[in-house]
Parts: sequence; structure tokens; C-alpha cells
Amino acid sequence: MPSTYLRIAVDFDGDGRRDIVGSVPDALGSTANYLRRAGWVSAAPWGYEVRLPAGYNGPTGRREKKTVEQWGAAGIRRIDGSALRGAGTAGLLLPAGASGPAFLVFRNFDAIYSYNAAESYALAIAHLSDRLRGAGPLATAWPTDDRGLSRAERREVQQLLLARGFDIGNADGMIGSRTREAIRSFQSAQGMAVDGRAGARVLEALRSVSRPK
Repeated sequence: MPSTYLRIAVDFDGDGRRDIVGSVPDALGSTANYLRRAGWVSAAPWGYEVRLPAGYNGPTGRREKKTVEQWGAAGIRRIDGSALRGAGTAGLLLPAGASGPAFLVFRNFDAIYSYNAAESYALAIAHLSDRLRGAGPLATAWPTDDRGLSRAERREVQQLLLARGFDIGNADGMIGSRTREAIRSFQSAQGMAVDGRAGARVLEALRSVSRPK
């Protein structure tokens, strides 16, 4: 955005112009400046893949912050089974539900997220950065038995939750913390795995209980 350019762009190649289109140094330097202002901590991880204990039904979401020690006490381990590490607090992301990859995400993840408020975008950028440094692919396969939803279907999930009395705000198709918490409550009441994911299973379950008997 023009206003972001005026605030954050830098002349990293020293030619007297802030050219984020024609100058690779300016583009990279401006990006680094954006992340620094967004709270990026040098030499700290954005996050990492973790393994959940069987039957985990605790808190999830980028904003549900806990210390590494607290997550460890809940039975969460690094994907290789070793103890968690990292300073500060972290959130637990389950982008594909409880059967898919799980991630602890720290302040640097939030810095990436601030550029484009989509967890899928931030995860893609973060994972790409790991791969560029030589890391391998995710250890946990993405599940294929519970497809993701279109924007219209996510809006339908929210409309059905509203009809059941859940206070989630507007049905805008954007799955935020209030919608995920409502889904978790619904899943618990229906005896489903509790992960807060707006997937095809939740949509069909909401449709089923909303149909006339």
C-alpha cells in the first residue's frame, strides 16, 4: 500500500531512491524493515511442527498463547518426540484439524501474519523459509478425508452456528477465534473430535442437526 511504502520502504542499495520494484536490495531491505517493525526477533524461530498427545482437546489458535512449559505439560512434544524449546509464549495451530499437522507458533509467526492476515499464508511463507534453509517437508501428512470449505460454505457454517445460538458476530466466511470456539463447543456436544476446524465434517454435522426430523 502507498502508506506502507512511505512508512517502511528503505533505500538499501544507497542510490538515493526507495525502489522496491527495480532494486532487489531495496525490496529485501524494505521487507526486513517491515518484519522488524512488526516485532520480528532475530535468531528466534517462527515456530515448528509438533506432535499432540492422543485425544488432545485443549486450546488452539494463534491468539491462545501459553508458555512452552505449559504446552509441554499438556503432553505436546516436538515432532521428533523431543521436548519443546523456545522463549516467550506460543499459540497452537491445527490448520487441518486434529489429524493433520500441528504447529507451535511464536512472535515471529505473528510478524509474518501481520503482513497478510491469513494463517494459511503465514504458514506457507514460514515453511518455505525453512525449506530454503535445507529443512525437510512436514512430517505429518495433510488429511484428505475432511476437505476444506469454500468461502460460501464457511459462511454457511457460521449461519448455522448463529441459528444454534452461538455468538460469533457476522457470518462473513472468515473463520476467527469466536467461530473456532463455537465449532469446538458444537463438536463436543456432538461427540466429535474437538479441534475447532471448519471442515466438511462440521458443515455436514451442522446441516444434519438443523434439518427437520
